[in-house]
Amino acid sequence: MTQPAAVIPAERVERVLCVVAHPDDVDFGSAGTVATWTAAGTEVTYCVITDGDAGGFDDTPRDQMGPLRRAEQRAAGKEVGVSDVRFLGYPDGRLELTLDLRRDISRVIRQVRPQRVLTTSPERFWDRIGASHPDHMTVGESTLRAVYPDARNPFAFPELAAEGLEAWTVSEVWLSASPQADHAVDVTDVVDRKFAALRSHVTQVSHNPDLETFVTGWMAQTAQRFGLPEGRLAEAFHVVHTM
Repeated sequence: MTQPAAVIPAERVERVLCVVAHPDDVDFGSAGTVATWTAAGTEVTYCVITDGDAGGFDDTPRDQMGPLRRAEQRAAGKEVGVSDVRFLGYPDGRLELTLDLRRDISRVIRQVRPQRVLTTSPERFWDRIGASHPDHMTVGESTLRAVYPDARNPFAFPELAAEGLEAWTVSEVWLSASPQADHAVDVTDVVDRKFAALRSHVTQVSHNPDLETFVTGWMAQTAQRFGLPEGRLAEAFHVVHTM
């Protein structure tokens, strides 16, 4: 597979905001990368758009699933050095590209003031269709619109300015599950932290004894595709400069 010309990301930033649709999304695709960032001293915040109340594989009552998944995501975050986990409470499985969603993501961007935002790709990943849940693509597109132009435009969403939130310009966006991935992060040395984060999502993964095997397979294929040495594991992203 031919890779597009890579955009070189900043070597290190002070603050990163990860915007994802569901609890566990960031852990499947990016927890290893997050662990490398926090180990380097970067402050990482998670913004999870839904509570994941439509997830699970058993007969857990629906009114209990959301609180369970919030707790699981907080526990998962701690495994990779993230303590600031925010939930917007939108309905799982029913996300739409709306001005309200753009505003709410813009609000968090202005609150956190990150130099880098990580989110899911708005493009469908045909080679691995499970990565392209409609909620994932909606959050990716909404987040990109919040990054540009909403969060940086002082005249967009006047209610945010009324809340005392000044405009903020994000300089980089990292898109996970992208068909145009151009940057790989070697996560071999922190993979145990990634798996600890994934295992925190008991309601989602406890029925799958082969979880680590197939996730390791994904990461090994990614490492090979990007030319990393044999035996290494990687997560891949499409890095977009927005300045």
